[in-house]
Amino acid sequence: MILGAQGKLENDQKGVNVKRGLRAKCEQGLWPAPAPIGYLNEKRTDRKGYIMVDPERSPVVKEMFEHVGRDGWSGRKVYKWLREIGFKSQYGKPLWLSNVYKILNTPLYYGEFEYPVKSGQWYVGKHTPLITKALFEKAHEKIKSERALNYDSKEFAFTKLMRCKFCGSGVTAQEKFKKLKSGGVAKYIYYGCTRSKDLYCKSGYIREEELVTQLLNLIDTMSIDELGLRKNLKEEIERHERFNTLLGMKTEKVKLHDVDLKNYAKHTLNNGSQDEKRLVLSHLKDHLLLGEKMVALV
Repeated sequence: MILGAQGKLENDQKGVNVKRGLRAKCEQGLWPAPAPIGYLNEKRTDRKGYIMVDPERSPVVKEMFEHVGRDGWSGRKVYKWLREIGFKSQYGKPLWLSNVYKILNTPLYYGEFEYPVKSGQWYVGKHTPLITKALFEKAHEKIKSERALNYDSKEFAFTKLMRCKFCGSGVTAQEKFKKLKSGGVAKYIYYGCTRSKDLYCKSGYIREEELVTQLLNLIDTMSIDELGLRKNLKEEIERHERFNTLLGMKTEKVKLHDVDLKNYAKHTLNNGSQDEKRLVLSHLKDHLLLGEKMVALV
């Protein structure tokens, strides 16, 4: 026990020393982590811990901030532009959309940094800034408003339950409106690949009505979490009975085990709300893939 306690004490002391060293480096204005895109770590032993401007990638990083802060580009538009020009990191890999947002939210590029993140401890770096603080704040506000808009966007029934068959990206949905000759407006919902992993994925789009039809045809061949789905059905029956009691109506008791769960799933897909459809499909044991206007099981 004494030897074990001594070993733990030594490890704890090493952790304290490492944190002290990182804090001392920050106080000197040195970035205590691998250089972000647009900078390179100094290899000279007399300048250990310094980062220098990457002459190849720094102009592109600066242009990213200008496109967002001055031209009003979205993060996704910047991502597409980077793919079009063939931009890659110092490790030879293309940037993903998450990398784009990370760069646009990194204050290090205007000369200051917070370490650890969200600690409230800010330092002025010795490195050369790529942009001004004013430009960073403009770009940061644009990205914040863009993400707030995305969080408040409309929810669709099947977006979180499928992945693209070809590139493995998630599935998104969008509404389309068409004016009718009668003067009304028809609304259509289309599902397709987000292209987050492959900008040029050719998966295609499918209308929600066709998607539901295909799911109905697949229900009989799907494996279902009967326990979870039966629990949802029980709650729905009890809610229906309470409502009838409130109205003073008498209804016959439904025997839960007499209900065909797959017929219940089909009924929900046809007539349920978005949340009810998503809840039913969440109890399917099979994974769903969407590609070339077809839904397949894994």
